[in-house]
Amino acid sequence: MAEKKIAVIGECMIELSSQGERLKRGFGGDTLNTAVYIARQTPADQLTVEYVTALGNDNFSSEMLAAWQQEGVRTDLVQRLENRLPGLYVIETDAAGERTFSYWRNEAAARFWLQSPQAEAICQQLAQFDYLYLSGISLAILTAEDRQRLMTLLAACRANGGKVIFDNNYRPRLWASREDAQQAYQAMLERTDIAFLTLDDETLLWDEAPVEQVIARTRAAGVSEIVIKRGADACLVALDAQPLLEVPAMRLEKEKIIDTTAAGDSFSAGYLAVRLCGGSAQEAAQRGHLTASTVIQHRGAIIPLNAMPR
Repeated sequence: MAEKKIAVIGECMIELSSQGERLKRGFGGDTLNTAVYIARQTPADQLTVEYVTALGNDNFSSEMLAAWQQEGVRTDLVQRLENRLPGLYVIETDAAGERTFSYWRNEAAARFWLQSPQAEAICQQLAQFDYLYLSGISLAILTAEDRQRLMTLLAACRANGGKVIFDNNYRPRLWASREDAQQAYQAMLERTDIAFLTLDDETLLWDEAPVEQVIARTRAAGVSEIVIKRGADACLVALDAQPLLEVPAMRLEKEKIIDTTAAGDSFSAGYLAVRLCGGSAQEAAQRGHLTASTVIQHRGAIIPLNAMPR
C-alpha cells in the first residue's frame, strides 16, 4: 500500500493528573492523543502522522515536540510563537475512574496558529494531504475569522481528493453560545467525510434525539461515514447505501477501569489505524474498542508504549 499522510489539527496542553495527593506531569489534548495512538498502530510506510498546532519557545514546548517525535508523530508543521505558552489542564479522577478537568488555556499558543506569517504556507501544504483530522475543540479554540480560514482549507483539501475526519467533542464552555457552536458544527459537517459522534455531545449541542435522527441529520450534511461512539455499549457505523453496522464493545470488570481519560480519542485512533490502511469498518471498530479498553486500564491520556495491545 502506498504511503499516505494524515494531519491532525488541534491543541496539546501540559497535563497534571492527580495520584492521591501527588500530581504527575505529562502532555495531552484530544487530538494529540489521537495522533499518538494512530502513529503507534500504523506502519510509517503506510501512513505518516503529522501534528499541526502552535507552541511557545519555552522548555515545556520543547519537551512536547521531543515526546511527539519519539512517538513517530511528525512535527514539521508545528509553529513556535513568541510570547506564547501551551495551555494547562488538571485531571482529577474519582474512585469509579470518571474524571473532571480544570483548564488554563485562554491565551494558549494553539489558538493563534492560523494568524501567524507562516499560516498561509502551512495551509497550502495541508491542502495536499490525504486526510485532515480535527475535533470540536480544534474549532472552539479559534476565532470566527480563523474558523472560516480553516473551512477554506478543508474545502481545498477535499477538492484535491483528500478526506476530512471530524470528532464532535463538544465542550460548551469553550463557545460563546450554543448557536455559535451549531453554526460552526454545521459548516464543519458539510466539509466532513468521516464523522465520529458521541451521543452525549450531540444531545448537548442539538437536543436529545433518537440515534436514527442523529445519523439522518449527519448524512443530510453530506457525511458518508458516521461512527457513533457509545462507551461500553456497541458502537454503530453508518456507511452510505449499507445496513447499519453494530460492533460490540469489549467488556471489562469494574475494578479494571482505572481512568477513562482519552477513551474516545483512542477509539477514534484505533478505528482510523485500520480504516485508513484498507481495513473494513467492522475490523476498524473492533480495533477501536480494543484500543480504548486498553487505555482506560491505565492512568493518564497517553499510556506506556509497552501497554499497547498487539
